[in-house]
Amino acid sequence: MGAERKIKRALISVTDKTGVVEFAQALVNDFGVEIISTGGTAKVLEEAGVPVKPIEQFTGYPEMMDGRVKTLHPKVHGALLARRDSEQHMAEAAEHGIELIDLVCVNLYEFEKTVADPDVTFENAIEHIDIGGPSMLRSAAKNNDSVTVVCDPADYDAILDEMRVHCGATTKNTRRRLAAKVYTRTAAYDTAISLWLNTYLELQEQAIDPEEPFDPPSIIDLHLSKVQDLRYGENPHQAAAVYRFDGEFAQLVSSANPLVGAELIQGKPLSYNNLLDADAAWNAVREFDEPACIILKHQNPCGSAIGSDATEAYDRAFACDPKSAFGGIIAVNREVPLSLVEHFADQNKQFVEVLIAPSYTPEALERLAKRQNLRVLATGGAEGHAKLELRSVDGGMLMQSVDTVDEDSTEFTCPTTRKPTDAEMRDLLFAWNVVKTVKSNAILVAKDRAGIGMGPGQPNRVDSALLACERAEEACERMGVSASGFVAASDAFFPFRDNVDVLAEHGVTAIIQPGGSVRDDESIKACDDHDIAMIFTGTRHFRH
Repeated sequence: MGAERKIKRALISVTDKTGVVEFAQALVNDFGVEIISTGGTAKVLEEAGVPVKPIEQFTGYPEMMDGRVKTLHPKVHGALLARRDSEQHMAEAAEHGIELIDLVCVNLYEFEKTVADPDVTFENAIEHIDIGGPSMLRSAAKNNDSVTVVCDPADYDAILDEMRVHCGATTKNTRRRLAAKVYTRTAAYDTAISLWLNTYLELQEQAIDPEEPFDPPSIIDLHLSKVQDLRYGENPHQAAAVYRFDGEFAQLVSSANPLVGAELIQGKPLSYNNLLDADAAWNAVREFDEPACIILKHQNPCGSAIGSDATEAYDRAFACDPKSAFGGIIAVNREVPLSLVEHFADQNKQFVEVLIAPSYTPEALERLAKRQNLRVLATGGAEGHAKLELRSVDGGMLMQSVDTVDEDSTEFTCPTTRKPTDAEMRDLLFAWNVVKTVKSNAILVAKDRAGIGMGPGQPNRVDSALLACERAEEACERMGVSASGFVAASDAFFPFRDNVDVLAEHGVTAIIQPGGSVRDDESIKACDDHDIAMIFTGTRHFRH
C-alpha cells in the first residue's frame, strides 16, 4: 500500500470543470506537477494563471477533424500504458521521445444529458459520443500500478490530501480504487450509447410505435442511475436502493409521468414498500378517464371509486373499507383540492403514508403542510402507462409489456340469457378496470362504480369470491345501503360453476370475466339458473 508513484506530469481534459482550476493549481503550486491540457480546459486553466502545455505541443500534432482527433496519439497512450518496471517499455519510450504521464484527469462529453433532450438530433447525439476521453481513462486505469486516473471531481480533494501525506505520490490502493471507478463509468457510458442507438433504430428505422408492445429483444443492456439509498427494503434487515432508467430506454419503458421522477413536495423519502404501493396505486388510478381515487394497502386496492370530482371519488373510495384505508396510500388522477385534504385529514382522521396526484391547489398544499410526515408526490400529469415491466428472478430478469385494460368493450360477448342493464354494465366496466390491480386469484365486487368488496390472493377462486362478498356486505351495512345489486369481476375464468353459485348467494346480479374455461358452459348455466348476466371479455388480467 506504499506511496510508490510520485506524480510529475498530469493530463487534464474535462467537460465538467467543477473544481478543476483549484485542483490544477494545487498540483502545480504544491507539488510542481507539469500540466498538459486540451482545448477548452487548457483555456480555462490558462485564464486562471495555471501554466499549461497544450496537447498539440506535447504530441507534435495539431488537433484535427473538428476536435475528433487530439489525444488519440502514441505519445499520449504510450505515456499512459508504459510499464515503469519494464526495461523494454522504458527503452521504447525513450527511443520515441515519449514523456510519461503519471495522472490523468478526464470526464466525458455529456452524452446522457444530450440524448435526454427529446428534440436532440441524431447528428448532435453522435457528436457527443466521446472517443478520446474513454480511451485515455481506460489506458490509465489499465496501468494503475503506475498511473493515477481521475474521472470524478468529487475525488480531487482526497487525491491532493493523499499526495500531501506521501510527498506528492498516491498509494496503490487508491489508484486501484480509482481505476475501478473509471471502468464503472466507461461501462455506463458505453451502455448509454448502446441503448440510445438501438432504441433509435427500433423507433426510427423500423418505425415502431413506442405506444405499442414490441418483440422482446434478444439482448438488452440496462442503464440505471441510483436515485437514492433506501433506509431498508421490505424488512429492516434488507438493504435497498431505488434506481431510474436513463436515456432512450427510459422513454421506451416509462410512462410520461412516472413514479420515479415525481416531485416529492413534502415528507421524508419514500421507503421500499411505499414505492411498491405507490406504483401500484398510481398505475391503477390511471386506468380511468373520469375523476378517480384508489386507496391501496399492501399492493391491493382496499378502496376504489370514481366520482364527479376528485373529492367525491375519494369519499366513495374511503367508504369502501375505512379500516383497511388506515396507513394506506391515496392516488388521485386529478388535481387535489383543499376539500379532499380536509376530508381525509380532518373529517376522517385518516393516517396516510403517501398521497400521489398530478398536482395540488395552493390551498391544499398549505393544509397538507400541517402533516409534515405525509409524503406528498406530484407527477405533473396522469397520462399513459409505463410500457414495459421488468422483474428480477434468481439469476436473471423477466420482461413483459405492462398490463392495461384497453379492450374494446363493444367486442365483449354475453353468453347468458339475461343481458346486463345499462347500470350493471357501467359497474361491470368499472370493476373490470380495478380487478387487474388486485392480487390473483382476484374477485372484486362493485356497486355504483365503487369497489366495495375485494377478494385478493387466495389459493382458489371460490375463497376469493366469498371474501369479496363478505366485505361488500360489511360495507353496505356500514354505509346503511341495501346489500344487493352487486356486480363482480374476476381476473381469470371460472374453472367451475361454484364460483357463480357463491356470488349469487350474496346478491351479485352481473359478472364480468375473461371466459375460456373448458367448463364455461357450466358457469353459463349457473348464471342462467340464478338469472345473472355474464360478460366474457376474452382477456385475462392476472397479477402475481
